[in-house]
Amino acid sequence: MSTREFNFDGLVGPSHNYAGLSFGNVASFNNVKSASNPRQAALQGLAKMRALAARGFAQGVLPPQARPNFRLLRSLGFTGSDADVLARAYKESPVILASAYSASPMWTANAATVSPSRDTQDGRVHFTPANLNNKLHRSHEHVQSGRALRAIFHDEVRFAVHDALPPTPAFGDEGAANHTRLCREHGADAVELFVYGRVEFDPNAPAPKRYPARQTLEASEAIARLHGLPEARTVFVQQNPEVIDQGVFHNDVIAVGNADVLFYHEQAFADEQGALLKLRQALDGVDAELRPIRVDTGMVSVADAVQSYLFNSQLLSKPDGKMALVIPRECEENAAVARYLQGLVTGGGPVDELVHFDLRQSMRNGGGPACLRLRVALTDEEAAAMRQGVIMTEDLYHRLVAWVEKHYRDQLAPQDLADPALAIEIAAALEELERLLGLPGLYDLN
Repeated sequence: MSTREFNFDGLVGPSHNYAGLSFGNVASFNNVKSASNPRQAALQGLAKMRALAARGFAQGVLPPQARPNFRLLRSLGFTGSDADVLARAYKESPVILASAYSASPMWTANAATVSPSRDTQDGRVHFTPANLNNKLHRSHEHVQSGRALRAIFHDEVRFAVHDALPPTPAFGDEGAANHTRLCREHGADAVELFVYGRVEFDPNAPAPKRYPARQTLEASEAIARLHGLPEARTVFVQQNPEVIDQGVFHNDVIAVGNADVLFYHEQAFADEQGALLKLRQALDGVDAELRPIRVDTGMVSVADAVQSYLFNSQLLSKPDGKMALVIPRECEENAAVARYLQGLVTGGGPVDELVHFDLRQSMRNGGGPACLRLRVALTDEEAAAMRQGVIMTEDLYHRLVAWVEKHYRDQLAPQDLADPALAIEIAAALEELERLLGLPGLYDLN
């Protein structure tokens, strides 16, 4: 039975805005309070999905979440009608209002950690929604993320969707942005790599000083247990605290893996050689050999990597055995990164093609191509068992474009979040989206 890797991209929601809520994410902070374009953001994301699907890559859509989160606002003491709640929140705490309106679920690399059935003890595909408890605006996402995953992967014989980990600092979990699966091919035995930023239960362990480390070792270990991963094929590695303090808030901002290739910056890990040794030893057990692509600081600085999101790219296996690197336009605009990439694709290594996309709206809020997608390796039977309405086709693309053009604003400023009409518009859009994707009851809009 063959296995394909599906990339489930997040459909950017109608409330896409630049509130600068993510301390430690440099791009998010740099564009705080500027006007966004939700329509353009969604269309840019859909263009990427369509192009990759047209090339034969398995492509799915994860729907946006209902916004604003009135339950969150009311739980924090804002009362009255919906309009009253919005007006009071905007007046008394616009940051809380922006958190309730955040469209950050578009970055589905943070939706969950996924282990394919080949890796798990019970032979099911396992999903653990990320609790994202480091940031208020993301800490409420896991409820709807779990709901969406259960709606799409509804067959409990083949799929297991867990609850998020306890929402405490000890189990801070940011999902697949800190997780990589390495193997010969997607259907083969694999090693699952978890990258963490700090250790909660060891106060002497290295930790960043300027920005928070969002993923803990304890969370990564808990997910490995929940998914029933074999110890010999599970590797835990610490991210370099110094690069976290330079704006590398997730591992996927400094490293990306696919099949047997690990594309990483030399400063990505606290102990580079130790990390490579652990991976090589584990991969020996699955008859695979690691092919590392190391980017030296002298060629691309950490600052250039963060500005361009070089490593927040998608690394995709092509039918000819080579790989394509899906990059944002910002990589072309950074001289050092552009120069490095030309050498990469002409150097005779595993990556021989660059695929460029304009994702400027997402990039300005701190997320590149890899942030926008969740990787799910599925056998043919598993793929047939999930809801088919979320699989990107040419027809679905055109229907989603028409839906976006009908419902999305082309400009959203911070003060617009206080407008009751925006909440009404979003609810109407999502009610229609349920039908469009064939996911009735996806949202609790009452």
